[in-house]
Amino acid sequence: MQRKKVFISSVQSEFAIERQVLFEYLTTDALLGKFFEPFIFENVPALNVTPSAIFIKEVENCDIYLGIFGQHYGFEDIEGISPTEREFDAATKENKTRLVYIKHEELRHLKEELLIRKAESVIVRRSFNTSEQLKTAVYSSLVNYLIENEIIRTTPFDATLNREASFEDLSEEKIRKFVGVAHRKRAFPFTEDSNIKDVLTHLNLIKDEHITNAAILLFGKKPQRFFITSEVRCAHFHGLDKVKPIPSYQVYKGDVFEMIEQAADFVLSKINLYVGDRSKKVNVDVEYEIPKQAVTEAIVNAVAHRDYTSNGSVQVMLFADRFEVSNPGNFPNELTIEQLYTAHRSMPANPLLAEAMYLFGTIERMGTGTEEMTKQCLEKGLGKPEFISSYGFQTIIRRLDKNTIDMKLIVNAPVNAPVEKLIITVGNDSVTRIEIMNKLQLSHKQSFLQNYIQPALKLELIKMTIPNKPNSRLQKYRLTEKGIELRKKIKKIS
Repeated sequence: MQRKKVFISSVQSEFAIERQVLFEYLTTDALLGKFFEPFIFENVPALNVTPSAIFIKEVENCDIYLGIFGQHYGFEDIEGISPTEREFDAATKENKTRLVYIKHEELRHLKEELLIRKAESVIVRRSFNTSEQLKTAVYSSLVNYLIENEIIRTTPFDATLNREASFEDLSEEKIRKFVGVAHRKRAFPFTEDSNIKDVLTHLNLIKDEHITNAAILLFGKKPQRFFITSEVRCAHFHGLDKVKPIPSYQVYKGDVFEMIEQAADFVLSKINLYVGDRSKKVNVDVEYEIPKQAVTEAIVNAVAHRDYTSNGSVQVMLFADRFEVSNPGNFPNELTIEQLYTAHRSMPANPLLAEAMYLFGTIERMGTGTEEMTKQCLEKGLGKPEFISSYGFQTIIRRLDKNTIDMKLIVNAPVNAPVEKLIITVGNDSVTRIEIMNKLQLSHKQSFLQNYIQPALKLELIKMTIPNKPNSRLQKYRLTEKGIELRKKIKKIS
């Protein structure tokens, strides 16, 4: 971020020490030095221009005018006005942020007294006696400037009001869908026909007609218009390393719910699926090599806890031996990695996002997600997930070596391609889209249609029971002769 320029104005001879003290302080302070760049005339090299021209130009180029007024008025030009007053007037004309500090004096030059009164009529000023008091007052004012302009925050990012967005940037359809699910799953005290602004107020997502960053990320029509790096990048590598060209690569955008659903479905479409038969019961069981809840939890954590001010994005990568999820977020200092393997205190980086995800059912219980992920991975024989806090946060889940799989427990061999998974799942019956998605534990309709149904229809492996009404609510799918033959070949492999 480019540092804000601070123009320090005063009678140079009266405040020579204070000017140099402030310049060095703003240059070397660990906090202020990151955000501010001070200017004093004494440090300007010799130039063939008038001093007044330099003053006005620097005031016009600054972000903050910092005036120090005391006893003397200073040199007066032919119109009887000092450079200090010229600088203050220029800052006022240019609508600059003006910070004025007045030293206690028993006697003042009359024009200096009038300049102070002029300043007091338009801005709030601070008083000081010593250089140390001036430093303290300046520090307080500049930190307040950083907070007011949201350069630094005292509230979480997601709870910060977004000055560029308005209520019109939110999707009413998304909000009503959320309310309906939250009402059914968590007894949320609103229904789908409730007033939208009442819902947002209850969720702390709106204040005085201004919406928070969380509101945009949860329900925005186009969240990436405001947060360009709010995306999930998914990649599938056949080997153990990142090698180009990448066999399968997708970048998912949208609200946080959409990104999570699409990224989870991407992984589920690539990992092995074990399918039972009908010898013991009517419904065919399907089981992924990595539990779906573990996959989803890893992605949810990355999206919920990431740093949305970072230029980085959430990355989901699948290798032959492991599943990795990383995000540009900082691990809480109050927690340890070991605590993640057990129930622990929930400390979300974005609490409003986390609360909405809980109400929607994306998160089951606060502070238990990583514990449940660990339990499921251990039960599956995958070992503990690895949590790494270095340059962001990373979760790694190891995949089973094919040679270690107990084939006695598996009726059918792993099915790799989404289309083959669809063929096995459809079986010999006519089934609806929702029934197939439920069996495959998929949740994002558009991704399912794009990755499963449409390719299978194009390859003539399945057909619609109502072909003349493809979008009918009664629509079902069944295998074609070609699909039945492929299913037999897949079952033979096992």
